Amino acid sequence: MGSCGTWAWRELLVLLSSVWLWVGSAQPTLPGPTHTPRPQLKFRLAGYPRKHNEGRVEVFYNDEWGTICDDDFTLANAHVLCRHLGFVAATGWAHSAKYGKGIGRIWLDNVNCAGGEKSIGDCKHRGWGNSDCSHEEDAGVICKDERIPGFKDSNVIETEQSHVEEVRLRPVVSGARRQLPVMEGIVEVRYKDGWAQICDEGWDSQNSRVVCGMMGFPAEKKVNRNFYKLFTERQQLNYRLHSVSCVGTEVHLSMCTFEFYRGNTSAACRAGMPVVVSCVPGPLFATGNAHKKKQRQQQQGQPRIRLKGGAKVGEGRVEVLKSSEWGTICDDRWNLLSASVVCRELGFGSAKEALTGARMGQGMGPIHMNEVQCLGTEKSLWSCPFKNITQEDCKHTEDAAVRCNIPYMGYENLIRLSGGRSRFEGRVEVAVRAGDGDQPRWGLVCGEGWGTLEAMVACRQLGLGFANHGLQIRLAGGRTAFEGRVEVKRGSKWGTVCSDGWTTKEAMVACRQLGLGYSLHAVTETWYWDASNVTEMVLSGVKCAGHEMSLSHCQHHGTSLNCRNTGTRFAAGVICSETASDLLLHAPLVQETAYIEDRPLHMLYCAAEENCLSSSARLANWPYGHRRLLRFSSQIHNNGRADFRPKAGRHSWVWHECHRHYHSMDIFTHYDILTPNGTKVAEGHKASFCLEDTECEEDVAKRYECANFGEQGITVGCWDLYRHDIDCQWIDITDVKPGNYILQVVINPNFEVAESDFTNNAMKCNCKYDGHRIWVHSCHIGDALSEEANKRFEQYPGQLNNQIS
Repeated sequence: MGSCGTWAWRELLVLLSSVWLWVGSAQPTLPGPTHTPRPQLKFRLAGYPRKHNEGRVEVFYNDEWGTICDDDFTLANAHVLCRHLGFVAATGWAHSAKYGKGIGRIWLDNVNCAGGEKSIGDCKHRGWGNSDCSHEEDAGVICKDERIPGFKDSNVIETEQSHVEEVRLRPVVSGARRQLPVMEGIVEVRYKDGWAQICDEGWDSQNSRVVCGMMGFPAEKKVNRNFYKLFTERQQLNYRLHSVSCVGTEVHLSMCTFEFYRGNTSAACRAGMPVVVSCVPGPLFATGNAHKKKQRQQQQGQPRIRLKGGAKVGEGRVEVLKSSEWGTICDDRWNLLSASVVCRELGFGSAKEALTGARMGQGMGPIHMNEVQCLGTEKSLWSCPFKNITQEDCKHTEDAAVRCNIPYMGYENLIRLSGGRSRFEGRVEVAVRAGDGDQPRWGLVCGEGWGTLEAMVACRQLGLGFANHGLQIRLAGGRTAFEGRVEVKRGSKWGTVCSDGWTTKEAMVACRQLGLGYSLHAVTETWYWDASNVTEMVLSGVKCAGHEMSLSHCQHHGTSLNCRNTGTRFAAGVICSETASDLLLHAPLVQETAYIEDRPLHMLYCAAEENCLSSSARLANWPYGHRRLLRFSSQIHNNGRADFRPKAGRHSWVWHECHRHYHSMDIFTHYDILTPNGTKVAEGHKASFCLEDTECEEDVAKRYECANFGEQGITVGCWDLYRHDIDCQWIDITDVKPGNYILQVVINPNFEVAESDFTNNAMKCNCKYDGHRIWVHSCHIGDALSEEANKRFEQYPGQLNNQIS
């Protein structure tokens, strides 16, 4: 068509549009159809290479994933999209498919947001699916690595106000009302200021499966409807939903198709009754003897999947067992369907979020799976299609993780912090019940024996992440329980924090040096003591393994309190953190560098002064003779999500004149030679005389350097190398007889500094010593192999790798 024809055609369209508008405005307003909510949107970040907070933006619209074109893209668009994804804001955006080309539809083009919109659908654009772009123009965003407080992650599902957001199970059996978790009851949805029911006409087991998954349970079971029918006949009900139809793989009821009741909802569902659902709990949440028996049966045989590095129960990096070795999963195509299979397999509900970009820390060892694509109905992740991994495909920066729905247990209502500057710190107070029906009373936890593992459990119960520090706190020298000198216990020593007569400025300096992160007011007012009038000690002898969900699950004295210092003068406190470090030893380097050296005694005076030789060295004929040393290098990585810092502030670091260095931790690493049955025959230790960033991964800058009394620590993504040729980097094996042994190295052995995972702090190797040479082989992190492989550990054949130098 020529230009004249084009002009005439446009004029005709304008004329017809004007006529239509005039006719429409002249017609009386008729009642329109019931408003249907906009199609539900999901958002995700994809592409390679990228971090967890950046990537190609993909939108799920009209049951199909697609991308956004970069035409006219702005930072304001990125702000809106980052908030969809649970981040507070954007720091930048990318054009021209920087994170790779997507597939499928290009849903949006020429997007123009002001930046404050609640949904990308509220911004101006050409219309859904209307685009003149190719996937070479796919847009990406870089989000600020800070999560929106209280953001409900679903990777990420945006539910409209007219959709279903809150769902609950309401127990009606008298006994069940007092028990947690609630495993059976009437399904209710939040409606206005109250709750409404769902009509059970057409309700099936797939619908129940979705509800149970939301409630944190892996499966559903049949329920006795007759009992509930009698109960509901006497109730005034208010129905909200009907005709619910789920496939069974949805992670939220709002993703199923359903209809809302209009008009008189109390007269609805004449042929049915409210939906009642009964769920099967996972092993962690089972109650009663029958459940305990089932739990024992399920625990027989090691599982082939686990979660690592998460602060809360039901979250973590996904690791799978293959060929007797634990490894991770690459996040390519990682989604809610696959994540839900993992969660249900582990005894939790459906997935709240499928995390990418090593959001739960990086793993070590092999990456066993890539491009996992579950349907959501599989019983095990191993039943899902996936690709085998090659080193070029993925790195541990792409390790996949999950957050699962878990049953509500109410543990957070039985603990609180008081006196802290923020909700993440304070004195621990717990609630105990005096008797049936009585209001719980609040009291303190005795500080005797309180340490990092106990603090980890307290922070988990509070929902505040990991423990940064577990503190024992007391006031000394005061006239009352609420005043005096504040003293904090670190290790085995009590130290003064702030004392009477100090100014606030002096107190701030002292507290900052202690690494507490906040100041304590001088004289009588302190952050840990002015928030409540609780003075009674109600819990003592707390001893936790670190994995418990509540302090009540740890060992403790029960009602027979035994605390030498009762009252507020000796209370337990915590500082919690949303992130934590995670140290791992590079096992192959130990194996590659191990050798024996006979070192003359006249070269070991400094080592003897620092206790780096066995006790028999004191009886040697100094300076004549020698000591036989097993030497090796150790390379310690921080694969967590926070820097590893020594617990003690630099004011308390110890200067060693002999080696001319500062010790920031008394014991940083234990080195032991054990017999196959675990008996220790030789030992060594390494004080963290110089904790620093020796090397880092690409794009990670070094932050810690020991020189000139510099700050000590290990940055996330960096490692500290202790070479085999430095003092004390050895085990004195002078008194060890020939035989088969285990070399064990344990980092942070006294749990002085909190980590996201302590189970990977130990490394083991097989050793064979014939009196002249030593074979070191099969070195691995303590939890890297299957239980069966660990049992066969000492039977592995060795290789000759060194002789006496």
